[in-house]
Amino acid sequence: MAECTHDCSTCGEACSSRENGAESFDFSAKLNEASNVRKVIGIVSGKGGVGKSFVTSYLATLLRRKDYSVGILDADITGPSIPAAFGVHERAKGDELGILPAQTQSGIRLISINLMLEKEDAPVIWRGPVIAGVVKQFWTDVVWGDVDFMLVDMPPGTGDVPLTVFQSIPVDGLIVVTSPQELVSTIVSKAVNMANEMKIPIIGIVENYSYVECPKCGEKINIFGDSHVEDVARKFGLTVLGRIPMTPVIAEKVDKGAIEELEGGWLDETADFIESQYVLGE
Repeated sequence: MAECTHDCSTCGEACSSRENGAESFDFSAKLNEASNVRKVIGIVSGKGGVGKSFVTSYLATLLRRKDYSVGILDADITGPSIPAAFGVHERAKGDELGILPAQTQSGIRLISINLMLEKEDAPVIWRGPVIAGVVKQFWTDVVWGDVDFMLVDMPPGTGDVPLTVFQSIPVDGLIVVTSPQELVSTIVSKAVNMANEMKIPIIGIVENYSYVECPKCGEKINIFGDSHVEDVARKFGLTVLGRIPMTPVIAEKVDKGAIEELEGGWLDETADFIESQYVLGE
């Protein structure tokens, strides 16, 4: 057995410490004292490559347009893409209170490992517990100030980092991002079952790459075949919050770091739903 680090959240051993009650230990991390975060929403997926970071970035943009203060915690340490979508490339700074998040043109605050590396393209070759520790530091050491909505862009799957976020940060709800393929039911079920295990409510599902719209006639073409998102939502009792098409304008704005200039109604209902649940419903 490996040497005990006394961090049971990263250990699968049934050791004496765990048997003596460590399984009920409170792993919650304390928010930076100069911060006040009202609602935390995790953006998750059961697999990679479904557009989770885009959903995080654009949903943050829409909430900011509603005049809410918004933060993004980029928990995808080995595949960070949030700063590039906003055209943010400077190194993070700090003061006596902690690490200062970068700010986008519209005032969205964000932190990502890319803002702390010497070079943006430097690979992060770290073991799981180290990565998980960095994510906790993004919560404890970053001076977020007053934030209405904190969006956490999670890495795909159900490994160390999602577990750390769920145990350490008071997540109020999750949005599951998926794609239209038939195998999506199995993939979504993993994310849903983990959320249920951690007792975190799921706000709903967003389907990305839903269709391609013909530029001449406007017909919606299902590149991946018929969507199964309604069946999946029904199976788990979830709400379909939005469908995002495959369109060049999204890639163009993201590649230019100008996602805040993007105009499209694909996630308007998602932003409205979040507002109704966490602001108007209070």
